[in-house]
Amino acid sequence: MSREIFTENIIAILWDFDCTMIPGYMQKPLFEHYQVDERRFWRRIDDQVEKCRQSGIQAMNEMIYLNQILDCVKSGQFKGLNNQLLRELGGRIEFYEGLPGFLAKLKEAVDPSLRRVANIKVEHYVLSSGLRQMIEGSAIADHLDGIWACEFAESAGPPRLLERVLYVIDHTTKTRAVFEINKGANVRPDIDVNATMPEDERRVPIRNMIYVGDGPSDVPVFSVVNEYKGHTLAVYNPRSRKAYEQAYQLREEERVNYYAEAVFHAKSDAGRWLAHTVQKLAEAIHARHRRKMKERVGKSLKHTHDQ
Repeated sequence: MSREIFTENIIAILWDFDCTMIPGYMQKPLFEHYQVDERRFWRRIDDQVEKCRQSGIQAMNEMIYLNQILDCVKSGQFKGLNNQLLRELGGRIEFYEGLPGFLAKLKEAVDPSLRRVANIKVEHYVLSSGLRQMIEGSAIADHLDGIWACEFAESAGPPRLLERVLYVIDHTTKTRAVFEINKGANVRPDIDVNATMPEDERRVPIRNMIYVGDGPSDVPVFSVVNEYKGHTLAVYNPRSRKAYEQAYQLREEERVNYYAEAVFHAKSDAGRWLAHTVQKLAEAIHARHRRKMKERVGKSLKHTHDQ
């Protein structure tokens, strides 16, 4: 593989979704559409997980909630539910103050001269155990460069209905997405994420990444990004004391670099930190490019004069 395949000029901002970009869980419009009690639904999931644990059976929360949705489709409680309807319901998702517009502003946060000289770009990715189709239908979709989330396959129909789980992502498999972005497997399908690749040949070095999350489920990604000298931010719902304490604890335990209210605009704490970090990353990228150029060009030859 040529060393020029990627130029390491990408800054990637990786976002958790639920309780990070939105105040609650993305499935809320789904429950409202079918008049299902949201709290009761999640309690049922917790009960099933606990029963599995007590029986000595390994279970993923994500698999249980996804299969519970399929059970509701089969029983007729979620009548007519398919991917198209999920996308439509995604359009009802309400975001934290400043989103999605602030994502576009972050892409412009790099000083224009640096963008021009070093061709630096900012990309946004969502890593979520929620539903991909709902994110695709939401107001944030046009601002994203990639989405990792759970996916359903549909029956042949008609009518076409959600039939089986196609893809699952949880708090630990999110780390795989980090390395797919890191190596460029998301833009180059011929790249195997498990293949060995020298650090200086990767599309987005993890040091050029920022991960934004809200709680313990984000710890595996926080850990990976921190280990490779990336940057991490914990955000919290300004109206929730519990959410604040959770973010505060993450910072106290040095699992994140910073924590702030989930308010995203130029004058908010989170907004300022993100914009500042993007600019500092851009400056570091430019400095590395200059060093590499000097190393390649070497010292110029000069005439000598006999004494």
